[in-house]
Parts: sequence; structure tokens; C-alpha cells
Amino acid sequence: MTRLSWEKDRVAVLDVFLIANLAFLTVDIWIAHSVNSFARWEEWIPFAFSLISPLLLTAALLRRPPANRLVLAVGSASILVGLAGLLFHLQSQFFGRFTIKSLVYTAPFAAPLAYSGIGFLIMMNRWVSNDRPDWNRWVLFFAAGGFLGNFVLTLCDHAQNGFFYWSEWIPVCAGAAAAGFLISAFLSVRLPDRFKRWCWGVLFVQFVVGIAGFFFHLYGNFLNPMTNWWGKIVYGAPIFAPLLFPNLALLAAIGLWDFPRADADN
Repeated sequence: MTRLSWEKDRVAVLDVFLIANLAFLTVDIWIAHSVNSFARWEEWIPFAFSLISPLLLTAALLRRPPANRLVLAVGSASILVGLAGLLFHLQSQFFGRFTIKSLVYTAPFAAPLAYSGIGFLIMMNRWVSNDRPDWNRWVLFFAAGGFLGNFVLTLCDHAQNGFFYWSEWIPVCAGAAAAGFLISAFLSVRLPDRFKRWCWGVLFVQFVVGIAGFFFHLYGNFLNPMTNWWGKIVYGAPIFAPLLFPNLALLAAIGLWDFPRADADN
């Protein structure tokens, strides 16, 4: 009965996870685009979308039956916002120079893809039946994609100061490991118990890395000589960026929880 209950409720669990992520992006966008005081009008688009979309999704999902057309419309809009943000971020420098240096020092080009990932998950949660293993595999696929994007973001972000501290390599390695394990799980029809335990261990490491990174960033901003605390948050290390590790680990855990097991350990 516990398994049947989880198979019935996990769609709602994923919906709540996605709504919370969209809502939290409001804070993240506000801080990120405050660096240049929202100099361009299009920088308000993701902020407004993050304010409105959680309300629309909640209203659509609370209806009986759920307003699936509105849910799919929000998902489609989220995908477009993410892709447009990717192009806008790359346009800031990379499209003008096409160099690795311009890619590192441009606006975080992969960050807007968080919207696209959320949008695809919203649509997947409506289209793929939750009583099939495909549902688990797609959740793991998007979690792996998130970790791969986080790997790129962390690599570019820490390359800006030449990896001054050795500890800055930790999230890069952690993101790569998580992406590799989850891609392997996605490609598997059934998981041996031993490999599944390894996956759980890797996800636990992501929680540790993310929480530790949050305090490292917070402490670094605290040491910033600026007297204005808002300035320390806006112009210092992105304090919320490391929390993407436990966030993605939670998403992966939703997909891994009752992933079909292999008949025997390998």
C-alpha cells in the first residue's frame, strides 16, 4: 500500500517541487539582475514570470479536474523564457568574440536553462504516466541535465578567479560525478542494488557540498570590505548558487526512490 500511495502521490510531490523552484527563482533573479539595476527591460521578464507562474500553476492544479491546458501553457512559457535567457546572456559577450574567455566572463549563460528544465518537467509530469518506469527515468534525466549545467556554471564561475582556493574544485568534481551516475541510471532499465546505493551516496555528497558551499559563499561575502550588506550580496559570491546541488539531489531522489530494481546484484 505504501508503494501504491507513492505512485499515486509522486506526481503531486513533483508539482510542489517545481512550483517552489519557480517561486524561489524570483529571489535569485532579483539579486542577479540587481548587479546592473535591471538595465535592460527584458531582464524583468524572468522576474515577472517567476512571480506569476507559481500562482497560475497552483490554481490550475487545485482545480478538479486539473486545468491541464493552463499547466502545459505555463510549462511551454517556461521553456521559452529559459531559451531566450540563454541567448540574451550569450549575446552580452560571447556572440561578439567567440572565445573561451568571453564565455567565462559573460553573464552565466547556462543559468536561464533552469526555466527550460522546469518547463520540460512540468510537461513530462502531465504526459508520462506515473505508474511506468519511464516517469522515474525522465526525472533522473532532467536531474542529470541539471547537474551537467551546474558543472558548467561552477567551472566558469570559479575560473573567473583562477580557482584561487583548491576547495573551488570540489563542486566541479561533485557536479560531474552526479551527472555521470544519473545518466548511467537513466540508461538502465533496472538498477542493481549496489549501484543504487552508490547513487544514494552520491546524492548525499551533493547535499554536503551544497550546504558547505552556501556557508563558504556567505562567509566570503561577510569578509567583503563593502559596508553595505545588500552590496555584499549582489556583488559578492552568489550565495544561493551552491544550493542548486541539494535542490537537484532532491529532484534525483524523487526519481530514484522506487526505480525498478534488478533481479540480482551485479
